[in-house]
Amino acid sequence: MEGKKFDVFVIGSGVAGQTVALKCAKAGMRVAIADNREFGGTCANRGCDPKKVLLAATEALDMAQRLKGKGIEGNLKISWKKLQKFKGSFTDSIPARTEEKLREAGIKLYHQSPSFEGNQSLLVEGKKIKAEKIVVATGYEPRKLSVKGSKFLKTSDDFLNLKKLPKKIVFVGAGYIGMEFAHMACRAGSDVTVIDSGKRPLKSFDPDLVSELTSFSKKMGIEFVFGGKIESIKKGRKKFKLIYKKGGHSKELKADAVFNTAGRVPAISALDLAKGNVSFNENGIETNSYLQSKSNEFVYACGDVSDNGLPLTPLSGREGYIVAENILKNNQKKVGIPVIPSVVFTLPHLASVGYSEEEAKSRYKNVVVKTNDATKWFNAKRVNASIYAYKVILNERTEEIVGAHLLGPQAAETINIMTMAINQKMKADELQATLFTYPSWTNDLKSMV
Repeated sequence: MEGKKFDVFVIGSGVAGQTVALKCAKAGMRVAIADNREFGGTCANRGCDPKKVLLAATEALDMAQRLKGKGIEGNLKISWKKLQKFKGSFTDSIPARTEEKLREAGIKLYHQSPSFEGNQSLLVEGKKIKAEKIVVATGYEPRKLSVKGSKFLKTSDDFLNLKKLPKKIVFVGAGYIGMEFAHMACRAGSDVTVIDSGKRPLKSFDPDLVSELTSFSKKMGIEFVFGGKIESIKKGRKKFKLIYKKGGHSKELKADAVFNTAGRVPAISALDLAKGNVSFNENGIETNSYLQSKSNEFVYACGDVSDNGLPLTPLSGREGYIVAENILKNNQKKVGIPVIPSVVFTLPHLASVGYSEEEAKSRYKNVVVKTNDATKWFNAKRVNASIYAYKVILNERTEEIVGAHLLGPQAAETINIMTMAINQKMKADELQATLFTYPSWTNDLKSMV
């Protein structure tokens, strides 16, 4: 059946997709948007936002435990059921509110994943749609593990919606998600094991700080299995049995739940991109500096699914704005990606921005690496933090800050100051000359450079 014709058809209703749709609709264009899941996208419904709500309770518990006997008395514990109800107060209304906002803007909504039929045509809800421009903003989805019994693996969606926390949990994958969930579950009372095929967790972060975080995580009670290759998952009468191989020997782990936290990949499998002549790679849809498909001029891609930049929400909104501008003004705005910070919301936080030590040494003739343990500093002592460390990298010739890596309380916030410093090409003495509130975590940065 022949469907409607639109000026712009957006696939995906997250931050990037909404930004494009709303901006184009405001300009008077005929716009449609489709999503095969609840409207609002990953971050708001089943990603960073609900994760941070659950994290809040473990932050309070962690602080209380650190100060026990130092002014805090009594035992606190997490009520997972009440915490989930609190999380629902943030997430439950998002799909309906998102749909209402889009409809009020005059945007046509479809509740299915479209598939390409041609360069400017899609098949959605049994109808063939024509569009002058098609925007793919489908984000990421969990990486599928091809092992026997993979149907028994649960995903991050399942963890964030757990009504009851399992006593024994195994996380397969020691990236962002695996480490964050491991910390949450462990503090909430679960026995936690993290298994990964690599030699260490968090491969994209500074190895020295990761080593400290790993040691701290072990002291918390989290068990790690590195170099373990998953062979199968079996369902027993009461528990799941995960079989893995390490050092040529088969071993097993038993758990009440096994979660796949082996990373995320571009959500493009249902789009039939080949029919639309849309090229892609393992990082997503291949785009030029205008976020336009390299192989199909009528298609744009923004947010996580584009092969430009990192899969981070702030960048998704920025890319959505750029795509909308280029649709409206015929490619006048190139994507310019600034230095972007990234954070692992374990407790303590691990945060990074700019070049790693290895990258800096390969890029500059001489670098200055300033690294130290800061647990004896005032801020760490006042909250009884047993882990607080940093590594800051300077270009020796210019004295500019080119990389910063922080491990400790509030690192997710203080890394933003280092991001600004790097983007503004600040020198170490310029940061030191800046007056911050005292005694704050931000003020500690002056002692780090």
